[in-house]
Amino acid sequence: MRFIGTSCGKHAETARRSAGLTGQGGLREHRSVMDTKLTTVTIEKPENINFILGQTHFIKSVEDLHETLVGAVPGIKFGVAFCEASGKCLVRWSGTDAAMIELAKRNALALGAGHSFIVFLGEGFFPVNVLNAVKMVPEVCRIYCATANPTQVLVAETEQGRGIMGVVDGASPKGVEGDEDIAWRQSFLRKIGYKLG
Repeated sequence: MRFIGTSCGKHAETARRSAGLTGQGGLREHRSVMDTKLTTVTIEKPENINFILGQTHFIKSVEDLHETLVGAVPGIKFGVAFCEASGKCLVRWSGTDAAMIELAKRNALALGAGHSFIVFLGEGFFPVNVLNAVKMVPEVCRIYCATANPTQVLVAETEQGRGIMGVVDGASPKGVEGDEDIAWRQSFLRKIGYKLG
């Protein structure tokens, strides 16, 4: 895939004409051609394990996410890994569970996207219990997904590095729920304690 950056095509020419610029005078036109490779990275994990994938902006994120998760749910088991985007550019990590830490490190390295982070939650722990706390960490810019579903991450790679473009979380819809499906959904949420009565 090839993208033309900065000034490109008809839009650039229109902008130059609107500004009264010609090819001979005024501001010099800056054009750069950049090769961008789009790849899909599959998150590797056991089927019942939940994870949170997000973007942050500072190495302090590792410790802040650790403290936030421990404060949100007593006894929580998790691993967090962060792709440092400058300096040594290491995968930084922390956590309370060796297996979750290994999952986080391995998947962060496979993603390789600067300033991304991934949190794996041990069995029996769910994003719904920690997600708002994670979002409130000052360094966190965005959350791409929080799920236990099979997930593919769309990653763009340039000569500078890699960035997350989006995610494919689970499968596509096969239809619209009917009365039986609504009854099942409502019953299920009450059975697991997320709704009353």
